[in-house]
Formats: sequence, C-alpha cells, structure tokens
Amino acid sequence: MYGVVNQAIQGLVEENFGTKKWLEIRERANVSYEYFLNNEAYDDDITYDLVGAAAEILGLPAEEVLIAFGKHWILKVGYARYGDLMKAGGSNLEDFFLNLPNFHGRIMLIYPNLSPPEFKVEKLGDGHIILHYYSSRDGLTHFVEGLCLGLAEMFNEEIKVELLSSTNDNIWHDQFELTIS
Repeated sequence: MYGVVNQAIQGLVEENFGTKKWLEIRERANVSYEYFLNNEAYDDDITYDLVGAAAEILGLPAEEVLIAFGKHWILKVGYARYGDLMKAGGSNLEDFFLNLPNFHGRIMLIYPNLSPPEFKVEKLGDGHIILHYYSSRDGLTHFVEGLCLGLAEMFNEEIKVELLSSTNDNIWHDQFELTIS
C-alpha cells in the first residue's frame, strides 16, 4: 500500500491517543520506518501489522480499529487530499455511492501503480443500495464499513451498514446493504 495509508493510521492514532502510543504501536509492529512517504509503495504486511499492533496496544478489537480508520480516512485524509475528486462524486450520500465505481479510476491518475479495490452498486430504491466490494487484499471488510460511516458523516446524513456476505474465491468480495435516511 502507498505510504499515505500508513500515514493515515499514524494520524488516527496520534490524534486520538498521542504520539507515545503511536511509537509503541510502531515498535510492537516491528516497523522501523520513522515516517512514510506519500507516493512510496510499502509492503501490505506493514499496514496489517500496524492495525494488529494498534488493536493490541489500544485494547480494541481489530474490527473497531479498522472502522475508526475507515472513518478517519474519509473525514481527515480523503477530503483533505482529494477534496475536489470527492466533491465531484455527488452532492449527497446516495449520489456519491452511485458514482463510487468511477472514483478509483481517477485516483489511479495520482497513484499509477495502485492496486485499487473495485466497487459495484445496485440501487434498490430511494436510499437503499447494495454495495459490492472486490479486492485482492483480504481482511478489510470493517475498513469499508468505516468508509461508509465516514461518508455519511461527511454528507451529514444517516446510514445503516449491514454486511450481507463475505467470500474469498481468489478475490475478496463483500456485499453490504446500505440504508440511507
């Protein structure tokens, strides 16, 4: 994953728990990097190790860390770094989700070696969506849940996120039911 992802984990921890906790997490994860470069690609294991160490040091389930990270990614990182792209996604939460399949295509212009997830969206009715998440990376289901919650907060709307299924047949596929009110 790109360094911006690991920077975001660091930002989440430092903002909510302080620099001392971040240093403990980095040490527990056995990560020797003192800082991460935005556009530099790092081994995915570093990110997974940081999340695991954060869960352990903070005494939280990994699922909660990933949800918090997803929300943080949208509210602090995504909007700050990619605000214009995010604004182009729609003026409300439902429109943003409907336009989500195109989002990573635009991001790949910034990060050409990105191995992004794929999203497919089924609109079932007003405020009712089935979101399909496909990725070569496993274990990010709760991160995606956090992204959805962060987007709802960004648009100042309410959302219910329910995981319908999660499978891994050579590619990870999560299916979420989203109810926007």
